[in-house]
Amino acid sequence: MARSPLRAQAIAATLAAAALALSACSGPAGQTPTATQPATQPAASAAFQPEHQGGTLKLLAKSAAGSLDPMVNYTLQYWQLYQSMYDGLVAFKKVGGQDSFTVVPDLAEAMPQVTDDGKTYVFKLRKGIKFATGDEVTVDDVVASFERIFKVSSPTAGTFYNGIVGGDACLKKPASCKLDKGVIGDAAAGTVTVHLVAPDPEFLYKLGVPHATVLPKDSPPKDAGTTPLPTTGPYMIGSYDPNRALKLVRNPNFKEWSRDAQPQVYPDEIDYSFGLTVEAAVTAVENGQADWVFDPPPADRLNEMGTTYASQAHVSPLTALWYLTLNTNLAPFDNVQARQAVNWAVDRDAMVRFYGGPNLAQSTCTFLPPGFPGHLDFCDYTKGGGAKWTAPDVEKAKQLVQQSGTAGQEVGIVVQDDEVNKSMGEYLQSVLNEIGYKAVLKPLSADIQFTYIQNTKNKVQLALTSWYQDYPAASDFLNVLLSCASFKEGSDSSINISGFCDKDVDAQMQTALTTEQTDRAKAGRLWGQIDQAISKQSPVVPVFNPKLIDFVSKRVGNYQFSKQFYMLVGQLWVK
Repeated sequence: MARSPLRAQAIAATLAAAALALSACSGPAGQTPTATQPATQPAASAAFQPEHQGGTLKLLAKSAAGSLDPMVNYTLQYWQLYQSMYDGLVAFKKVGGQDSFTVVPDLAEAMPQVTDDGKTYVFKLRKGIKFATGDEVTVDDVVASFERIFKVSSPTAGTFYNGIVGGDACLKKPASCKLDKGVIGDAAAGTVTVHLVAPDPEFLYKLGVPHATVLPKDSPPKDAGTTPLPTTGPYMIGSYDPNRALKLVRNPNFKEWSRDAQPQVYPDEIDYSFGLTVEAAVTAVENGQADWVFDPPPADRLNEMGTTYASQAHVSPLTALWYLTLNTNLAPFDNVQARQAVNWAVDRDAMVRFYGGPNLAQSTCTFLPPGFPGHLDFCDYTKGGGAKWTAPDVEKAKQLVQQSGTAGQEVGIVVQDDEVNKSMGEYLQSVLNEIGYKAVLKPLSADIQFTYIQNTKNKVQLALTSWYQDYPAASDFLNVLLSCASFKEGSDSSINISGFCDKDVDAQMQTALTTEQTDRAKAGRLWGQIDQAISKQSPVVPVFNPKLIDFVSKRVGNYQFSKQFYMLVGQLWVK
C-alpha cells in the first residue's frame, strides 16, 4: 500500500529485541485471486461483540495527509481510515495476519464470474446498500466511478486500470473519459460487466484498493480536496480542517452486509487531531489523553515504550522499502555512472541506525522486499561483492563521479522535515560531498514532501522516500514505481519519481504480467530478473526494509494488524 506512500514510519534509535514483541511475521504473500479460483471463500471473521461498542477513539498525527478524495489520496495515513469508510466491488478481508491478503466480495454479492479466458468479469451488485446521503448504490454509480478514476487522474490510472477496454483512450483524454465498451452496467439485472484488453491476474487486487472506490455518479470529475465524498461504510466524515483535525462519525445508513469485507465498527467516533509535536503526542498516549500516534516515536522515548509501556507497543515487519530516487532526466543523475556512484557510496547500515537499528529495519540492495513474490538475493553495490549488502565502497564511488564528468555539480536532497528524516538527509549530504558533489539539504513538511518530489516542475534531483505495498505482487513495486506509464511530467501524481522510462524494461514487465496468468513461479523469476536489470541502471538506491510500531493507550483493546492495510482502526475497542 496504499503506499501508500503510504506511511513513512521512521524509528530514531535502536530498540532491544526483547523489549518489544513482534505482533506479526513476514513471509510470502497470499495467493493471487485468479480466474481459476473466484468462488473460494475464507472462513467468517470473528463475530461482533456489542459490549465493546461505543466511545471516541483519539488519534494523533503531526500533520494531515492532504486530499480526502479516495481516488486521489495515496497515503497509508488515510488509506487506513478509508477501510471503514468506502467500498469497492471487492475488498481485502478485514482481519489480522496472512488472511488479510485475501480478496472477498464487498459491494458485489459474490466473487465475479470470469469468462473469455480471463478478460471478462461479471459482478452482481448487492441490493439495499446506501450511501451516507441515503441514496441506494446502483450500477450507474459503479460505471461512473470507473470513469472517474481517469477523470481525476488517479495516481494508478495508468498502471492499475488502463487494462480496461477504453482505458488507454481515457488516459489520453481524461476529461471526456467513456468506458462504454469496457464497463457495462445492466440496471435490470443488477450486474456490472468489466472487459479487459488482456487477462490480468492482479485485477481483483486492484479493485480492492481505495482508488477503485464506488462513489455516487454525480461526484465531481476532479479532486474533491477537503470536501467529503459520500461513504458506504460504517463511518462518514463529520468535519475536516487539514490544519487541525479530521472527525469521523457513524454513517446512519450503514448496515453490515459482510463481516469479512466491511465489518461493523466499535468506536462511535474517531477524532484525528493534527499539530502536536511527536514528543507531546507520545506523552498524551502514555497519559491516556489520546489512543494512538501515527508518527515515528522520538529516540528518547523508545526505551520507556519498550519497558514501562511494552504491552502497548506493537511491532510488525512490513513488505515495504525506503529508497532514494535519482532523477534520470536531470544532471548529474541523467548519467548512469553518477547514479551508480551513489549506490556504491551509501552506507545502508548507517541509514538503518538512524531509523532505529537492526531490530527495526534491515539493509537491502533489492527493490523487491524479502519474502515478496519475485524477490532474489543479489547485491550489485557492496564492497567485495556478494548476494547481501555488507559495506559501501566510497573510493569506487569517487572514481565513478570523476569518470562521469559530473564532479563539482550541485545536488539538492529533498527529505521530510522530522528529526529522523533530516538526520538521514544530513548523512546523505555528507556522503555526496565526500564523493565529489556540492550537496544541499532541502527539508520539507511531511504533508507536502511526497507530492512535491513527484512533480517534475520542482526539479528534484535526489529524494528520500518510501513505499508500502498496495497489494502482494511484484508489479506493485516495479511496474507501479518504475514503469513509463507511471511517469507524468508536471503532475503531483507522478509516482515514478526518478522519471525512469526504459522501453525494454517495460516490455519485460509486460511479459512478466502475462506470464502470471499461467505460470506464477516463472513470472516470479522474471520479476527477479527485472529487479536486477533495473539495479544496473540505478534510477533508485534501495536502502532498507522497515518494521512498524503502533503505540496505543492502555484503554485500547482488540488490536489487529492487517498485512494489507496495517492496524484496523475501526476494530479497536475504546469502551
